[in-house]
Amino acid sequence: MASSSKDNKDFVSNIDTNPSNIEPQKLTLDSRFRFRCHPGVSCFTACCGNINIILTPYDILRIRRFLEISAEEFLLRFTTPVYLEKTDLPGVKINLDENGRCPFVTEEGCTIYPYRPTTCRYYPIGMANFHEAGGEEKETRAEQFYFKVKEPHCKGHEEDKEWTIREWRVDQGIDESDEMNREWMELVMRRKSFGFQAQISEPAKKMFFMASTDLDKFREFVRSPGFLDTYDMEEDEIERVCADDISLLKFSYRYLASTLFGTEGIKVRAEKIKAKVAEMKKKQEEMEKRAEETHRQLKAEYEAMKKAEAERMKER
Repeated sequence: MASSSKDNKDFVSNIDTNPSNIEPQKLTLDSRFRFRCHPGVSCFTACCGNINIILTPYDILRIRRFLEISAEEFLLRFTTPVYLEKTDLPGVKINLDENGRCPFVTEEGCTIYPYRPTTCRYYPIGMANFHEAGGEEKETRAEQFYFKVKEPHCKGHEEDKEWTIREWRVDQGIDESDEMNREWMELVMRRKSFGFQAQISEPAKKMFFMASTDLDKFREFVRSPGFLDTYDMEEDEIERVCADDISLLKFSYRYLASTLFGTEGIKVRAEKIKAKVAEMKKKQEEMEKRAEETHRQLKAEYEAMKKAEAERMKER
């Protein structure tokens, strides 16, 4: 997404780390690096403490399905509400235990490793999107690149296993995560590009939070009579969307893009638009009527003041 002003860099991997630990080198998919993490390294699981792991909708879905609990229970037990970086969009991060450690890590390693969050899959590689806004005669330039995070405590960099970035992504299952997170991340970055001067209503924030964190509740919302009355979708289409979590997850991105940013993904029924226009017109007419009445009152008071002042002048 292009920035509307000067250069803008979005770190889409959600790696929350000290910039001094980021090696100042742009990497490509074919760049090579050495790294391996296993129980034999002295720092094993050290990176699982004092961390800020923001969860994507797909992260939440994947972990809570493995745990066989509802989205609501997962959110209450394992997460803390946060605002997504440099936006007013609400999200969640993993709630660390009393020792500042991820609740899913033990001395033996991660207990949810096959279903771990996207942030954990990336480490120690980050991905960034660089956007340079063009002038009147220049096109906006977009560049995607990778970077390596090398923290002093991490001994995995001293291992002899060598990868390309491409091989690392395949091994860690990052491509799947990125594809499932892509449209949601685009929503977040689009909101981020607007800055805080553009306001989002509280109902819109609540809807974003629900759709991003609790597919069970979002499914109930989509199946509600009010949704069917408002949006131009047939019942059988809604049932197809709600048939499985992945379809519903992808639909939630379309819905949020439509309601937050006015994309053409989901259409509001014509009668609802007419009713809304009529409502807005009625409110405008009422405001104009009140303004006209206020003007008449002020004019009457002004004329009365002028008359009273003229009478006082005569008495002199």
